[in-house]
Amino acid sequence: MLDTMTFTKILGGFCGALLIFLLGKWVAEEMYAMGGGHGDDHGPAYVIDTGDGGEETAEAEEGPSFAELYASADIAAGEKVFGKCKACHAVEDGENKVGPHLFEIVGRDVAAVGDFNYSGALSEVASVWTPEELDGFLENPKGYAPGTSMGFAGLKKIQDRVDVIAYLDSTDGSMTELVVPAAAEEEPAAEEATEETAAEEPAAEEATEETASEEATEEVTEEAATEEVTEDAPEAAEDAAEEEAAAEEPAAEEATEEAASDESGFAALVAAADIAAGERAYKKCAACHVPDEEQNRVGPHLVNLVDREIASVDGFNYSGALTELGGVWDLDRLSAWLENPREFAPGNKMSFRGVSDEEERANIIGYLQSLAQ
Repeated sequence: MLDTMTFTKILGGFCGALLIFLLGKWVAEEMYAMGGGHGDDHGPAYVIDTGDGGEETAEAEEGPSFAELYASADIAAGEKVFGKCKACHAVEDGENKVGPHLFEIVGRDVAAVGDFNYSGALSEVASVWTPEELDGFLENPKGYAPGTSMGFAGLKKIQDRVDVIAYLDSTDGSMTELVVPAAAEEEPAAEEATEETAAEEPAAEEATEETASEEATEEVTEEAATEEVTEDAPEAAEDAAEEEAAAEEPAAEEATEEAASDESGFAALVAAADIAAGERAYKKCAACHVPDEEQNRVGPHLVNLVDREIASVDGFNYSGALTELGGVWDLDRLSAWLENPREFAPGNKMSFRGVSDEEERANIIGYLQSLAQ
């Protein structure tokens, strides 16, 4: 039997151990912000050192765009950069750590992981984690979303950000498409075309004057010939036949114009497309799509695209927004898709803003059709 003093000592020791345990837990939470690295109201007690040394490296104002860098991103290098994020994030679906899991983060709604306690700062500045939004956040989390409790100092080098975003994008088996701005050399090409047109105008005027002169000469010659011919019946018959043929030519032209007017709408624009202009405009798509070889890049190849079944390229992992559409890429659907991809198929991962000019869309599609012929 234990006496009262012994029992009191045992109970006191147990209570003391429990108190030390609770105190240690509280200290650990204050130091490391466990369980709330992104969602608690208080900030973390330390900042993760990314190795950049806090250098304020100003990126060049001129250089490759984010979309161009993203199209050539090094996924293996991005996986190495992700080593700075592993302590707080996992790429496996549903595996939350101090921060939420990053499976399918690219294209995912902000603060979309249901069982994670986010801070309100993120949802106030963005709605979807596009590659561009992730780039801004990773460069300077505190500056991008003031009030966020994430203690990451940021990645100052754009190449590191591009590579790690591409790595995260690749983990779900598909890649997001970005639009690459048209190459700058298009402007000189347009200027050259303008100069050529200007040079051709005087030549066209000279040709018009020569034609007018020849027509006047022919009219005088025909009048003289008509006055001289009075009794040669066969020659008169030939002249009459020529006059009838000349009268039929305007009628044939009118018939052609009527047939052209019957063909209306976007299909008519594609039929009359400027293939050279379409090839130039296609440069906006070249970083993500191959037009003449069955080779997939960030997006699927575009060989025989017109009248091809939607989401039908073998080996490419389409988003559900496209696979659920069904049907084929006819001219009208292609036009609507190129005009506004987000509106045509809400929820797809393609970040291309679209081509608002209808004639430019027709030229691009006409160019793609010409490669299939």
